[in-house]
Amino acid sequence: MLEAMVHEQLRAFLRHHGNTDWPHHLTMARLAARALRLGRSSLMQTGTSAFYQGHYRLSYLMSLLMWPEPAILILPETLQQTVLLGDIPRLQEWMPSQKPVHWGEEWPGETFQGLFLTRPEAWLRDRLNQQNRFPAGIPVFIDGADSLEQWIRDCLTVTLDADAWQSLMQAYPQHQALVRDTRVRLTHSIFQHPPNPYQCHLVEDTERQALLAIRQVLLDGDVDQASMPTPWKQFWAQVNLPESLQWVRLNRATGQWTLNCAPIDVAPFIEACWQQQPLVLMGGALDTTTEAIHYRQRLGLGDMTCLKFNPDRQTEEIQLYLPDRIPFPNTAEFQPVLLDELAYLVVAGTSRVGLTVVLVDDTPLKQQVATVLASQFGSRVQVETTDLTENAVLVTGWQFWQEYQTQLPMPTLLVMATLPLPSLEDPLVAGRVAYYKRSRQDWFRLYLLPTALTALQRAIAPVRANQGTVAILDNRVNHRSYGRQILEVLDPAVRFHQRQHLWIADPSSLSQNRQRF
Repeated sequence: MLEAMVHEQLRAFLRHHGNTDWPHHLTMARLAARALRLGRSSLMQTGTSAFYQGHYRLSYLMSLLMWPEPAILILPETLQQTVLLGDIPRLQEWMPSQKPVHWGEEWPGETFQGLFLTRPEAWLRDRLNQQNRFPAGIPVFIDGADSLEQWIRDCLTVTLDADAWQSLMQAYPQHQALVRDTRVRLTHSIFQHPPNPYQCHLVEDTERQALLAIRQVLLDGDVDQASMPTPWKQFWAQVNLPESLQWVRLNRATGQWTLNCAPIDVAPFIEACWQQQPLVLMGGALDTTTEAIHYRQRLGLGDMTCLKFNPDRQTEEIQLYLPDRIPFPNTAEFQPVLLDELAYLVVAGTSRVGLTVVLVDDTPLKQQVATVLASQFGSRVQVETTDLTENAVLVTGWQFWQEYQTQLPMPTLLVMATLPLPSLEDPLVAGRVAYYKRSRQDWFRLYLLPTALTALQRAIAPVRANQGTVAILDNRVNHRSYGRQILEVLDPAVRFHQRQHLWIADPSSLSQNRQRF
């Protein structure tokens, strides 16, 4: 049976190479092999530290390479070289068989019986647009499923730029003046909106009406939309849907803007695609529960075998500093107390060489924090850069940290000025919240809180791998009802409320001040 063969081969491989980085290799490998043999979909949460370090990949790759039939592996381009030139050759040197492995954006042909690797966008666009570049019925493994919802939304997002307007005028030469005048009116309206840090705003009713008016004129006498450029067809197909979000992204410096449209709920668009083949989804922290109920609902996923590996207390436990007397972030008293705490933490962090990361998402506050810290600690302080010294202090927003954390040294200390709850000042967040309100759904529990919990787990992954220290300077974690859920996803951790109990040093010091939840 495949599971037994994979188990035996992987165990021998791990023993030979002395690989003890992750204790769950054999369990994950057996489940992956079972999914292949039975054609049953599965979902596996490896834990953020294992996901960050990529230890788990050997498990499912062994199953895929020993599977005698074809399979598809979907993974981001950032992992392409690691898997193709590192993990797979290591396993193939050990294994008796040499299964063919190809990378590309279209299935090699009917006779191909190997492992085919491709990008998420290539496979998803093929399924969503029915392009038939990949066959149905072949098992599909998706690595990095934490980002799957965003990948789907990106594929469903229609963006109309200056070239799209030009193509519309070329398709309807008799209405060039109307198209040009409409775009001029929209440009004037768009740049009347007050600037915001997010460089975007939702499409207003007057702007939407102008778009619908031009649509009516262009389609008069062109019922089959034969002349309509494809991006515009896709835009019109979504724009009137109640669950659709339309926004403008603009660059005030260049005067350029794009019109964007995407569904808020991706499940209705993708759920039929999941039925075409067995799926194995793998991610670090997809949900707070093993069954990943909310995650599967958001993506329209049906019944699946679910497995969740919890962090190991001996090797992944962190120090968690939660001062209890800091004012709430929305008060005037918060900023000076924040700066005082940051100065203390950076000084305390000098007892151990390593990177210090300060997460501040508010743009003006981020610049002020960087300025104040630089006045005390000099050139050690850097803002959103990957060019860092060994003992640097990196001041950054959440988006930059999530994008580049795998390219940076593992931090000794990670400080969060506020919790990563999406801001209602962000027009896209406000638009999604308005949709949940119209649907009479709990927008905080269904959207804001799950987003924050996922962001927290991803952000601390390198700190957990390093058994470092995490400091949360947002007192809502201590005094709001959802604070308990936040603390649960940060477990295992040793928690401290007082400065004098905090010691940013070697992981062995945890045993001296152990006060678990």
